[in-house]
Amino acid sequence: MADDGRTLIAFGRLFVLVIGMGLAAWMDHKSRRVANQHWVKWSKPAILLWSIEILAYGGNLIILLTASAVIAYASGSVFGRPTIQDLRSGSRIDAVVFLWYGVSLLGVLYGAYLYQNTSPLDVLTGNAPIEATIWWQTLGALVVMVLIDLAWRLRLLHGGADAKALMWVVIVFPTWASLGTFQMIEPSDSPASLPPSFSLLMWGAFVFLLIPFIMLSRNIIKGHVKSISDLRLAWHSTILPIQDVERRHVWLLTTTIIGGDGQEIVHHKSRAPKFTPSDDEVRAEIEKLQQLGVDEVWVSFKIPLLVFLFPAILPLILLGDPTGMVLSRVM
Repeated sequence: MADDGRTLIAFGRLFVLVIGMGLAAWMDHKSRRVANQHWVKWSKPAILLWSIEILAYGGNLIILLTASAVIAYASGSVFGRPTIQDLRSGSRIDAVVFLWYGVSLLGVLYGAYLYQNTSPLDVLTGNAPIEATIWWQTLGALVVMVLIDLAWRLRLLHGGADAKALMWVVIVFPTWASLGTFQMIEPSDSPASLPPSFSLLMWGAFVFLLIPFIMLSRNIIKGHVKSISDLRLAWHSTILPIQDVERRHVWLLTTTIIGGDGQEIVHHKSRAPKFTPSDDEVRAEIEKLQQLGVDEVWVSFKIPLLVFLFPAILPLILLGDPTGMVLSRVM
């Protein structure tokens, strides 16, 4: 495939990733919900670009069917997966989906038979034929998709939007092959390198580490730090007018407790509650605070994971995989 074509596909994927993830992060921030239709809509250009890349690199029908298996597996998180009972009920849509699953699985199994003489190590060392390389890379995307789904079901990923976002990233960037155009650091061929979706999650974790510095600076500028004791809260929370609490996505840290004299007093908790209180419980706590004359309270923002994944795109594109980057410098 010509370098111009590779660059064009890379720019297309980057556009899809930035706009699709940016819109999802905004929706998750505003309403704590990302509609399934969003992932369906932005999967279409990603699938088109992936298909063009496979064919342009010399892929065949078997590789396309293996990629179809990746997409079919991801579709279950959005549309659900039909059961045998659904099929017996005579639903044509479910029958088509089952046929899709079967044909895609056939592609995976026939690909395993066809490329059984090529090992993943041959792919990593560059000694594999081009078709075998593409098939193994595509199969690797399917493995990553299954691992993300398992992490969601085991509650290692708590939000459905978070898991769907990472599955979508697998479709947008199934391998590192199309990122070399942008990366400042040469992509590592180390087997320890993480797939792009996992690398994005790691970079998102690094972005999360910036929160204490951002929150502390914000509170100092706004004059919320009035004593040394305020530093206990200022690095991860902020002050809001009490009337704004119910319409914001926040944890209420200012609460009331019974003092030594048996009277209710104001108390600032240093961490969010383990279990999400109901709206009625929050409203009752606010009323107690207002009766004590409190008009401002400390709160901790409920920041969804997608808000961290969106800015993490920049280091992902420019620097690549953080694990591979470190190992390539150490080894």
